[in-house]
This record gives sequence, C-alpha cells and structure tokens, in this order.
Amino acid sequence: MEFCDKCGSMMVPVTDEDGVRRLKCRSCGATKEIVGSFVVRHEIERSPRDKIVVVEDDSMPMPTTSALCPKCGNTEAYYWTLQTRRGDEGATEFYRCTRCRHTWRNYGG
Repeated sequence: MEFCDKCGSMMVPVTDEDGVRRLKCRSCGATKEIVGSFVVRHEIERSPRDKIVVVEDDSMPMPTTSALCPKCGNTEAYYWTLQTRRGDEGATEFYRCTRCRHTWRNYGG
C-alpha cells in the first residue's frame, strides 16, 4: 500500500492512456511511478461450501419469547440475533411468529 507524498491519502494503481501503470492519489490526483510488483486484484474461487443454507422446517428447536406479531396478532415468537451492521453497533433481533410464521426484525441499539 502506498500513500501520497503530497496529501497522505491512499494511492491506487491505474493505467495511463499510453498503457503505463502508475499509482494515482485518490484525493489530489498526484501520480507516482510503480517500483517493484503490485498485485492489483485477487480472484476468489467460490465453492458450494461457501453458500448459506437456510433451514425452513421445524427440525431445529428455537427459543421463544413474548412478541406481538404485526401480521396475525399472536403474542409468541421464535427469536435469534445476528450482527448485520458494524461491530460497534447492536445486533439485529429477528422474530418469527409461532402461529403464522411471519418474520420481522428489530434493530438493537
């Protein structure tokens, strides 16, 4: 990783119109000659193991809590939490009605 000598911002590899590879500042536009070798891009191969499997049956027991279903008015729901935003923010709470299986979420704070 290289930083601009003028403003200190991160520089990114670019190809000029004449086909020459250079580093260019994201902020001020200053350029620098590339010395040595840089890896510009990594290709990541995905395998079937990388896929997320969602279980939609009742084979896994889930905890229940008192929560009002906005769809049918039932007062009991399954619940789980996931970190869906930045690590310094609260987790997102998910609820699924035990009667109609409607799913909704509550963003923690």
